[in-house]
Amino acid sequence: MKAWKILSAAILLAGTGIASADPPKSASEFLADAMKGDNSEISLGQLAQSRGNSAGVRDFGATLVRDHTAAKMAVSNVASAMGGPAPTDEMMPEAAAEKTKLNAMSGPSFDREFARYMVNDHRKDIAEFEAQAKSSDKTGALAAQQLPTLKKHLSMARSLESSSR
Repeated sequence: MKAWKILSAAILLAGTGIASADPPKSASEFLADAMKGDNSEISLGQLAQSRGNSAGVRDFGATLVRDHTAAKMAVSNVASAMGGPAPTDEMMPEAAAEKTKLNAMSGPSFDREFARYMVNDHRKDIAEFEAQAKSSDKTGALAAQQLPTLKKHLSMARSLESSSR
C-alpha cells in the first residue's frame, strides 16, 4: 500500500510540473520559444503599463518590458551565432489568449488576473529554463544567465498577487 501512495504522489507531482525532469529542448526549439515568450512578456507588460489599476502593476509592466526586451536581444544574438531561428514578433498562444482576456478587464480585477497569470507563467518559464540550463550548448548558458531575472519576476508577481486579493 505504501508503494501505491508513493507512486500516486509521484504521478500527481509530475502532472503539475513540480517533479519534472524533462530534458532540455533542442536549441532551435528553445530559442524560438524564448523569443515568443519574451514577445509575450513585452506585450503583456505594455498592457499592464497602460491598463493597470495600481502603481505596482504598472511598475511591474515596465520592468517586464525592460527586462524582456534585453532578454530578447540576448536570445537573438545566440540564435544568430548558432544559425537558429530568425527574430519574430509572435507571442505564445496562451499569452495571446490572456492578452485578449485582460483587454476586456479593468480596475482591481485586471490587476488580480494579471498577477495570477504572471505567477503561473513565470513558474512554468523557470522550470523550462532550469531544464535548458543543463544543456551543454550556448542555450544552456543563456538559460542559466536569464534565470535570476525570471525568479525576480516571479517574486514580484507573487507580491502583486498577495496585495491584489
